[in-house]
Amino acid sequence: MKTLSEWASFGGRLSVHEHSSDVLQCPARFAVYTPPQATSGPCPTLWYLSGLTCTWANVMEKSGLQRYAAEQGLVVIAPDTSPRGDEVPDDESYDLGQGAGFYLTATEAPWSANFRMDTYLTDELAALVQSHFHIDADRQGISGHSMGGHGALTLHLKHPDRYRSVSAFSPIVAPTQVPWGRKAFSHYLGNDETRWERYDACKLVASHPSSARILVDTGSADNFLDEQLTPQKFIDACSAANQKLEYRMQTGYDHSYWFVASFIGDHLAHHASALSRLDE
Repeated sequence: MKTLSEWASFGGRLSVHEHSSDVLQCPARFAVYTPPQATSGPCPTLWYLSGLTCTWANVMEKSGLQRYAAEQGLVVIAPDTSPRGDEVPDDESYDLGQGAGFYLTATEAPWSANFRMDTYLTDELAALVQSHFHIDADRQGISGHSMGGHGALTLHLKHPDRYRSVSAFSPIVAPTQVPWGRKAFSHYLGNDETRWERYDACKLVASHPSSARILVDTGSADNFLDEQLTPQKFIDACSAANQKLEYRMQTGYDHSYWFVASFIGDHLAHHASALSRLDE
Protein backbone atom coordinates (compact mmCIF):
# COMPACT_ATOMS: atom_id res chain seq x y z
CA MET A 1 0.00 0.00 0.00
CA LYS A 2 1.25 3.48 -0.82
CA THR A 3 -0.12 6.83 0.29
CA LEU A 4 -0.89 9.14 -2.63
CA SER A 5 -2.13 12.23 -0.77
CA GLU A 6 -2.68 13.35 2.81
CA TRP A 7 -4.21 16.46 4.39
CA ALA A 8 -4.98 17.69 7.91
CA SER A 9 -8.72 18.16 8.40
CA PHE A 10 -10.68 19.09 11.54
CA GLY A 11 -7.92 17.81 13.79
CA GLY A 12 -7.66 14.51 11.94
CA ARG A 13 -6.21 13.32 8.63
CA LEU A 14 -7.72 12.63 5.23
CA SER A 15 -5.53 10.28 3.20
CA VAL A 16 -5.76 8.57 -0.18
CA HIS A 17 -4.08 5.20 -0.80
CA GLU A 18 -3.45 2.74 -3.60
CA HIS A 19 -2.62 -0.95 -3.52
CA SER A 20 -2.50 -3.86 -5.94
CA SER A 21 -5.66 -5.88 -5.40
CA ASP A 22 -5.48 -9.64 -5.79
CA VAL A 23 -9.28 -9.88 -5.74
CA LEU A 24 -9.90 -7.23 -8.41
CA GLN A 25 -6.75 -8.02 -10.40
CA CYS A 26 -5.93 -4.33 -10.78
CA PRO A 27 -4.73 -1.36 -8.72
CA ALA A 28 -7.35 -0.04 -6.31
CA ARG A 29 -7.65 3.27 -4.52
CA PHE A 30 -9.47 4.23 -1.35
CA ALA A 31 -9.61 7.17 1.04
CA VAL A 32 -9.68 7.24 4.84
CA TYR A 33 -10.65 10.00 7.21
CA THR A 34 -8.98 9.37 10.57
CA PRO A 35 -10.45 11.50 13.40
CA PRO A 36 -8.33 13.10 16.12
CA GLN A 37 -9.58 10.54 18.65
CA ALA A 38 -7.58 7.83 16.86
CA THR A 39 -4.40 9.06 18.52
CA SER A 40 -5.79 7.60 21.77
CA GLY A 41 -6.81 4.20 20.41
CA PRO A 42 -9.03 2.35 17.92
CA CYS A 43 -12.18 4.15 16.76
CA PRO A 44 -15.52 2.91 15.43
CA THR A 45 -15.54 2.81 11.65
CA LEU A 46 -18.00 3.73 8.90
CA TRP A 47 -17.67 2.34 5.39
CA TYR A 48 -19.15 4.66 2.77
CA LEU A 49 -20.00 3.27 -0.68
CA SER A 50 -20.48 5.68 -3.57
CA GLY A 51 -22.79 5.46 -6.58
CA LEU A 52 -22.62 5.12 -10.35
CA THR A 53 -19.66 6.90 -12.03
CA CYS A 54 -18.19 7.87 -8.64
CA THR A 55 -14.88 7.25 -6.85
CA TRP A 56 -13.70 7.78 -3.27
CA ALA A 57 -13.50 11.50 -4.08
CA ASN A 58 -17.21 12.22 -4.34
CA VAL A 59 -18.06 11.78 -0.68
CA MET A 60 -14.74 13.02 0.68
CA GLU A 61 -14.74 16.20 -1.42
CA LYS A 62 -18.45 17.06 -1.59
CA SER A 63 -20.23 15.89 1.56
CA GLY A 64 -18.41 17.74 4.34
CA LEU A 65 -18.34 14.58 6.44
CA GLN A 66 -14.96 15.33 8.01
CA ARG A 67 -16.39 17.84 10.47
CA TYR A 68 -18.99 15.35 11.70
CA ALA A 69 -16.59 12.40 11.75
CA ALA A 70 -14.20 14.44 13.90
CA GLU A 71 -17.01 15.34 16.29
CA GLN A 72 -18.24 11.74 16.53
CA GLY A 73 -14.81 10.07 16.57
CA LEU A 74 -15.52 7.94 13.50
CA VAL A 75 -13.01 6.59 11.02
CA VAL A 76 -14.61 6.82 7.55
CA ILE A 77 -13.41 4.59 4.71
CA ALA A 78 -14.40 5.40 1.13
CA PRO A 79 -13.41 2.71 -1.39
CA ASP A 80 -13.80 3.02 -5.13
CA THR A 81 -17.02 1.73 -6.68
CA SER A 82 -15.44 -0.60 -9.20
CA PRO A 83 -12.27 -2.14 -10.62
CA ARG A 84 -10.46 0.17 -13.05
CA GLY A 85 -7.60 0.09 -15.53
CA ASP A 86 -6.74 -0.53 -19.17
CA GLU A 87 -7.04 -4.29 -18.76
CA VAL A 88 -10.41 -4.16 -16.96
CA PRO A 89 -13.56 -4.70 -19.07
CA ASP A 90 -15.66 -1.59 -19.63
CA ASP A 91 -18.69 -0.32 -21.51
CA GLU A 92 -19.53 2.96 -23.18
CA SER A 93 -22.61 3.46 -21.00
CA TYR A 94 -22.27 4.94 -17.51
CA ASP A 95 -24.32 2.22 -15.81
CA LEU A 96 -22.18 -0.79 -16.78
CA GLY A 97 -18.48 -1.53 -16.41
CA GLN A 98 -15.93 0.70 -14.73
CA GLY A 99 -17.81 3.03 -12.39
CA ALA A 100 -20.71 0.57 -12.08
CA GLY A 101 -19.46 -2.34 -9.98
CA PHE A 102 -22.77 -2.78 -8.09
CA TYR A 103 -20.96 -4.34 -5.09
CA LEU A 104 -21.34 -7.92 -6.30
CA THR A 105 -19.24 -10.84 -7.52
CA ALA A 106 -19.71 -11.24 -11.26
CA THR A 107 -20.00 -14.75 -12.67
CA GLU A 108 -20.14 -13.97 -16.39
CA ALA A 109 -17.30 -13.28 -18.82
CA PRO A 110 -15.63 -10.88 -19.34
CA TRP A 111 -16.64 -9.34 -15.99
CA SER A 112 -15.93 -12.24 -13.64
CA ALA A 113 -12.15 -11.79 -13.59
CA ASN A 114 -12.31 -8.32 -12.03
CA PHE A 115 -15.80 -7.40 -10.87
CA ARG A 116 -15.79 -8.77 -7.31
CA MET A 117 -16.38 -5.64 -5.26
CA ASP A 118 -18.27 -7.29 -2.40
CA THR A 119 -15.48 -9.84 -1.80
CA TYR A 120 -12.88 -7.11 -2.15
CA LEU A 121 -14.57 -4.99 0.52
CA THR A 122 -15.38 -7.70 3.03
CA ASP A 123 -12.10 -9.62 2.74
CA GLU A 124 -9.13 -7.94 1.12
CA LEU A 125 -9.70 -4.26 1.86
CA ALA A 126 -11.04 -5.00 5.34
CA ALA A 127 -7.81 -6.84 6.23
CA LEU A 128 -5.66 -4.10 4.73
CA VAL A 129 -7.44 -1.34 6.62
CA GLN A 130 -7.34 -3.31 9.87
CA SER A 131 -3.57 -3.65 9.60
CA HIS A 132 -2.84 0.02 8.86
CA PHE A 133 -5.41 2.13 10.72
CA HIS A 134 -6.74 2.49 14.25
CA ILE A 135 -10.16 0.95 13.76
CA ASP A 136 -12.30 -1.02 16.19
CA ALA A 137 -13.19 -4.13 14.17
CA ASP A 138 -16.14 -4.85 16.49
CA ARG A 139 -17.72 -1.45 15.82
CA GLN A 140 -18.25 -1.05 12.09
CA GLY A 141 -21.13 0.47 10.18
CA ILE A 142 -21.90 0.92 6.50
CA SER A 143 -23.60 3.59 4.42
CA GLY A 144 -23.79 4.69 0.81
CA HIS A 145 -25.52 6.67 -1.92
CA SER A 146 -27.62 5.35 -4.81
CA MET A 147 -25.79 2.25 -6.14
CA GLY A 148 -23.71 2.57 -2.97
CA GLY A 149 -26.90 2.63 -0.91
CA HIS A 150 -27.81 -0.65 -2.56
CA GLY A 151 -24.37 -1.96 -1.59
CA ALA A 152 -24.68 -0.76 1.99
CA LEU A 153 -28.09 -2.34 2.55
CA THR A 154 -27.21 -5.68 0.96
CA LEU A 155 -23.83 -6.02 2.64
CA HIS A 156 -25.35 -5.18 6.02
CA LEU A 157 -28.15 -7.70 5.58
CA LYS A 158 -25.66 -10.41 4.57
CA HIS A 159 -23.09 -9.49 7.23
CA PRO A 160 -25.05 -8.01 10.17
CA ASP A 161 -22.44 -9.09 12.72
CA ARG A 162 -19.75 -7.14 10.87
CA TYR A 163 -21.64 -4.02 9.77
CA ARG A 164 -23.53 -3.37 12.98
CA SER A 165 -25.15 -0.12 11.86
CA VAL A 166 -26.50 0.85 8.44
CA SER A 167 -27.89 3.83 6.55
CA ALA A 168 -28.36 4.88 2.94
CA PHE A 169 -29.01 7.89 0.73
CA SER A 170 -31.36 7.34 -2.23
CA PRO A 171 -30.62 3.61 -2.44
CA ILE A 172 -31.55 1.27 -5.27
CA VAL A 173 -33.57 -1.10 -3.09
CA ALA A 174 -35.03 -3.48 -5.67
CA PRO A 175 -32.40 -3.79 -8.41
CA THR A 176 -33.95 -6.99 -9.78
CA GLN A 177 -37.02 -4.93 -10.72
CA VAL A 178 -35.60 -1.66 -12.09
CA PRO A 179 -33.65 -0.77 -15.27
CA TRP A 180 -30.28 -0.01 -13.64
CA GLY A 181 -30.19 -3.29 -11.78
CA ARG A 182 -31.65 -5.49 -14.50
CA LYS A 183 -29.11 -4.25 -17.03
CA ALA A 184 -26.14 -4.70 -14.72
CA PHE A 185 -27.24 -8.02 -13.25
CA SER A 186 -27.98 -9.60 -16.63
CA HIS A 187 -24.43 -8.79 -17.77
CA TYR A 188 -22.60 -9.58 -14.52
CA LEU A 189 -24.66 -12.53 -13.27
CA GLY A 190 -26.33 -14.01 -16.36
CA ASN A 191 -29.98 -14.57 -17.17
CA ASP A 192 -30.93 -16.78 -14.23
CA GLU A 193 -32.79 -14.20 -12.16
CA THR A 194 -32.83 -16.38 -9.06
CA ARG A 195 -29.08 -15.64 -8.81
CA TRP A 196 -29.83 -11.91 -8.73
CA GLU A 197 -31.84 -12.11 -5.52
CA ARG A 198 -28.76 -12.32 -3.26
CA TYR A 199 -28.02 -8.71 -4.27
CA ASP A 200 -31.53 -7.29 -3.81
CA ALA A 201 -32.27 -5.52 -0.50
CA CYS A 202 -36.00 -6.20 -0.69
CA LYS A 203 -35.40 -9.92 -1.19
CA LEU A 204 -32.73 -10.07 1.52
CA VAL A 205 -34.72 -8.26 4.19
CA ALA A 206 -37.66 -10.57 3.57
CA SER A 207 -35.54 -13.61 4.41
CA HIS A 208 -32.85 -12.15 6.68
CA PRO A 209 -34.04 -9.07 8.62
CA SER A 210 -31.46 -7.66 10.99
CA SER A 211 -31.69 -6.29 14.50
CA ALA A 212 -30.38 -2.86 13.40
CA ARG A 213 -32.48 0.23 12.82
CA ILE A 214 -32.01 1.18 9.19
CA LEU A 215 -31.92 4.90 8.34
CA VAL A 216 -32.69 5.94 4.76
CA ASP A 217 -33.05 9.41 3.25
CA THR A 218 -34.42 10.03 -0.23
CA GLY A 219 -35.32 13.33 -1.89
CA SER A 220 -38.83 13.99 -3.14
CA ALA A 221 -37.40 15.82 -6.19
CA ASP A 222 -35.06 12.96 -7.13
CA ASN A 223 -35.50 12.40 -10.87
CA PHE A 224 -34.74 8.68 -10.40
CA LEU A 225 -37.33 8.23 -7.65
CA ASP A 226 -40.08 6.32 -9.41
CA GLU A 227 -38.18 4.42 -12.10
CA GLN A 228 -34.98 3.37 -10.32
CA LEU A 229 -35.29 3.87 -6.54
CA THR A 230 -38.85 2.66 -5.81
CA PRO A 231 -38.67 3.37 -2.05
CA GLN A 232 -42.13 2.01 -1.24
CA LYS A 233 -40.98 -1.49 -2.18
CA PHE A 234 -38.39 -1.43 0.60
CA ILE A 235 -40.75 0.19 3.08
CA ASP A 236 -43.27 -2.58 2.43
CA ALA A 237 -40.63 -5.32 2.59
CA CYS A 238 -39.32 -4.05 5.93
CA SER A 239 -42.82 -3.78 7.33
CA ALA A 240 -43.62 -7.35 6.35
CA ALA A 241 -40.35 -8.61 7.88
CA ASN A 242 -40.63 -6.49 11.07
CA GLN A 243 -37.35 -4.81 10.15
CA LYS A 244 -36.79 -1.55 12.02
CA LEU A 245 -36.66 1.23 9.43
CA GLU A 246 -36.69 5.01 9.45
CA TYR A 247 -37.30 6.05 5.83
CA ARG A 248 -37.36 9.84 5.49
CA MET A 249 -38.62 11.53 2.34
CA GLN A 250 -36.88 14.91 2.25
CA THR A 251 -39.05 17.50 0.48
CA GLY A 252 -37.45 19.32 -2.43
CA TYR A 253 -34.12 17.45 -2.47
CA ASP A 254 -32.73 15.67 -5.53
CA HIS A 255 -30.13 12.96 -6.16
CA SER A 256 -27.05 15.17 -5.90
CA TYR A 257 -24.35 15.62 -3.27
CA TRP A 258 -26.07 18.85 -2.21
CA PHE A 259 -28.66 16.43 -0.83
CA VAL A 260 -26.09 14.10 0.73
CA ALA A 261 -24.24 17.02 2.32
CA SER A 262 -27.48 18.28 3.86
CA PHE A 263 -28.04 15.10 5.88
CA ILE A 264 -24.61 13.48 6.22
CA GLY A 265 -24.36 14.79 9.78
CA ASP A 266 -27.56 12.95 10.73
CA HIS A 267 -26.20 9.74 9.27
CA LEU A 268 -22.86 9.91 11.06
CA ALA A 269 -24.69 10.62 14.32
CA HIS A 270 -26.94 7.61 13.64
CA HIS A 271 -23.91 5.35 13.24
CA ALA A 272 -22.00 6.79 16.18
CA SER A 273 -25.01 6.29 18.45
CA ALA A 274 -25.70 2.73 17.26
CA LEU A 275 -22.06 1.68 17.56
CA SER A 276 -21.68 3.24 21.00
CA ARG A 277 -24.63 1.17 22.32
CA LEU A 278 -23.07 -2.21 21.51
CA ASP A 279 -21.78 -2.63 25.08
CA GLU A 280 -25.15 -1.91 26.64
